Amino acid sequence: VAVFPEGRLSLTGALMKIYEGPALAADKADAALLPVYIEGAQYSLLSRLGGIARRRLFPRIRLTMLPPRRLSAPPGASRARRQQLGRQLDELMVELAYAGMNIDQPLFLALLEARERHGDGRIVLEDAQRQCLDFRALLTRAFILAELLEPDCAGQRNVGLLLPNAAAAVVALLALHLRGQVPVLLNFTAGSHDLLAACRTAQVRTVCTSRAFVASANLDAHIAALAAQVTVLFLEDLQPRATLPTRLRGLLRARRPTRSFRRMAGTVRADDPAVILFTSGSEREPKGVVLSHRNLLANVAQVRAVFDITPRDVVLNTLPMFHAFGLTAATLTPLLLGTRLILYPSPLHYHVIPELAYERHVTVLFGTNTFLMGYGRHADPYDFFNVRLVVMGAEALREETQRLWAEKFGIRINEGYGLTETSPVLAVNNRRHHRNGTVGKLLPGIEHSMETVEGIADGGLLCVRGANVMLGYLLPEQPGQLYPPRTERGLGWHDTGDIARIDADGFVTILGRIKRFAKLGGEQISLATVEQLAASCWPEHQHAALSRPDPVKGERIVLLSTRQDTDRQELIEAARRMGLSELYIPRQVLTVPEIPLLGSGKPDYPGLRRLAEDVMA
Repeated sequence: VAVFPEGRLSLTGALMKIYEGPALAADKADAALLPVYIEGAQYSLLSRLGGIARRRLFPRIRLTMLPPRRLSAPPGASRARRQQLGRQLDELMVELAYAGMNIDQPLFLALLEARERHGDGRIVLEDAQRQCLDFRALLTRAFILAELLEPDCAGQRNVGLLLPNAAAAVVALLALHLRGQVPVLLNFTAGSHDLLAACRTAQVRTVCTSRAFVASANLDAHIAALAAQVTVLFLEDLQPRATLPTRLRGLLRARRPTRSFRRMAGTVRADDPAVILFTSGSEREPKGVVLSHRNLLANVAQVRAVFDITPRDVVLNTLPMFHAFGLTAATLTPLLLGTRLILYPSPLHYHVIPELAYERHVTVLFGTNTFLMGYGRHADPYDFFNVRLVVMGAEALREETQRLWAEKFGIRINEGYGLTETSPVLAVNNRRHHRNGTVGKLLPGIEHSMETVEGIADGGLLCVRGANVMLGYLLPEQPGQLYPPRTERGLGWHDTGDIARIDADGFVTILGRIKRFAKLGGEQISLATVEQLAASCWPEHQHAALSRPDPVKGERIVLLSTRQDTDRQELIEAARRMGLSELYIPRQVLTVPEIPLLGSGKPDYPGLRRLAEDVMA
């Protein structure tokens, strides 16, 4: 017997409501379920997805089948048993939706599959300059740029990109993939010290950027520091090389992109590095996170399995692509779904972005708590009239932000959770499964374990394994050497560093971080580096840095110091000398008689936190 647990053919191309009836029938009959995912039938002439899918004759059909599965529930009240069986069927359907997507290929070929499904003329990219690119134009520009980069980037494995959210950034990323090279996405909000450290760690010899971007973002000092160690290549300077023969070759290659990709890039496997991002480590210098093509495509597939984003949507992404959230969830996911993506270079324009959402009829918005609160405070109640989905990550969602959006716009924010090391999304609330105060359920294809932590009874250290978990770290002390993820459970497991709790229904609550980092507007700031900054100013005194809740940034940094006359301006000048961003400068400096120490000689941070509360009371 064939059964559609949704009770109907999907009208969105994604999972809809799952009925409990098939689960009860299978349980009563003691029958096994054979899950089958049909991909491609939605593009046939008989499809009911008019306006969502481009229908055509004889679309390619792919069937994905999971092993037979039996549902089971302990005996008990009929209602509770029915609900448990229904949850198992729902989880099976989500797992099936994820398994039915092809992640065993390079990212560029996945983009070509999207082009085949939605057509060359489908507009998928728009930026603040109102530059609109369809699949044909996007591919053509990528092929042209790949050739233009040859004189400067030949023989290099990793190439740096220092670009804002714009069409040029996507084109440059694809161009490097066409060359068989790995884009290293550099954080332009970091100080010059961190930028240089990132280039050393990833063994970057060339950084591609834009003169217009450098001028508008006031990055001249950063570029001068970079130019002392690496070659800085401005994309505008490549224009004279774009001769007519070069453009014609780009056009011809875009007509046969699969063959051209294989000729230019060579053999590219799904497990090869696709991108290198950076995240703060326990030391001052950043760690590189190497993500493969499979990592990125797996996370796109996982997100797609729980959200019904379709080609009819318009996605607005203001999050920078050097963050995994901005890259995978907010950029690659809509591109690979044939959804129109609008890129905006700064999330801090709280007046402009709501107006842009109103003008461009945006339906899907990604952001952090800090940014969403800013938009909510400055927007007109009608600016987000067309928005149906808001996804938030990178920091904890505050109750006042959720309440503001619900009362002012009638929109519920879907809080998620992830890490750069997991490409990044691990869990997220969605329309079908949502619980306030949690980050939702873990995505399909993710195994997890909860390790016991001394002193924490209600929760444990969350460790995960899955196709979206990184290839490994690049460490500053061993540039270019890959360190795969590993825990006591073995290779491939990643320690998230977060204390979490998972309830009986599978909803995850993040209780806090083990490591001492502060998240300011989604940025990870090392408190140890803040202490080093203070020590460079006042070496004769003791210092300790703590993070405290902040209604705007999510967290703020408070410095405790034994120095009597502290001047915050001295910290600002020292940060500039050290090449640190302003995020490392404490918001508040408190004078204390002494820094309490543990028996080991390390600062007693719990005691310091209590001391800070007493001083600020």
